[in-house]
Amino acid sequence: MPKINLLLLCGGGGAEHDISLMSARFFESSLAKSDKFSVLKLVLDKHGHYHTEDGKLCDLTNRREIRFEDNNTPAWPVDYVIPCIHGFPGETGDIQSYFNLIQLPYFGCESEASSNCFNKITAKMWFSALGVPNTPYIFLHQLDDDAIKQTETAFDHWGSVFVKAASQGSSVGCYKVDVKANIANVLKDAFSYAPYVVVEQTIHARELEVAVYQYQGEVVATLPGEIICDSNTFYSFDEKYAKNSKARTDVVAENLSPEISQLIRDYAIKAFKGMKLRHLSRIDFFLTDDNQILLNEINTFPGLTPISMFPKMLQNHGHDFTEYLIDVIGQQLDLT
Repeated sequence: MPKINLLLLCGGGGAEHDISLMSARFFESSLAKSDKFSVLKLVLDKHGHYHTEDGKLCDLTNRREIRFEDNNTPAWPVDYVIPCIHGFPGETGDIQSYFNLIQLPYFGCESEASSNCFNKITAKMWFSALGVPNTPYIFLHQLDDDAIKQTETAFDHWGSVFVKAASQGSSVGCYKVDVKANIANVLKDAFSYAPYVVVEQTIHARELEVAVYQYQGEVVATLPGEIICDSNTFYSFDEKYAKNSKARTDVVAENLSPEISQLIRDYAIKAFKGMKLRHLSRIDFFLTDDNQILLNEINTFPGLTPISMFPKMLQNHGHDFTEYLIDVIGQQLDLT
């Protein structure tokens, strides 16, 4: 059987561009363990241009080919693509819509599911509609005096709030507000990242994550892992990737009852199936001291960096990432 020409697309030019490059290296090493794939890695920059790692410019055409600008390199037909792009345009559903248009099979969630999860407002509406408890919030559509007043009222009621750009990656444009006087400036910063903003009640709770993925025709939910931060911080973008980060991760959360663990997994599968997710996701929860479970967010293309939880949880569950990719791609291309 001929090898599958697999396009590994990474970058994107957004706030998570460099993280995407790190995740792509994990895909590269995993795919290299199999003889089923011929892999071409391309970087998508902020101008929408494709290029190889050595800077050779090219385009993905509507005929599902990579054509190089130098006209000396033969066109490379694409059988399948892994859009390893965190944030825009990968997790937003934009690039998936293009792949659908040119009928190019791809790895990960489809365009509508990606878009619904990426927008924090839409996602929370879906969580509630599916009967999955989530964090209390208010929604702001513009920066004005009324928005500031609404946020101040929420602050007075909840004591502390998170202000989040509604359509950015999980930790981008996200701010914890403990001082009421800071609200106006924080809202200004959040609105610089997105046209809509979510203000959530600060939940003092454990931060738990579940890897949910499709394998051998089944939806699998791992045991919850845990992010443990310093008591005075939250898992911000900088904290997540800083070399001197004080946060630590446990692949399996400790001191979690079997009943609570199973309920979290059940909610994760319910969200995965109800929102029509595909192939993979990381679903994050809060667990309060009184055992209240709240769905925080869904990441439709979780990071695969050396510190990322998804690949570690998948491996701990007894699955090999390369075999997982072979299974997903093989079933999608009807090669099994």
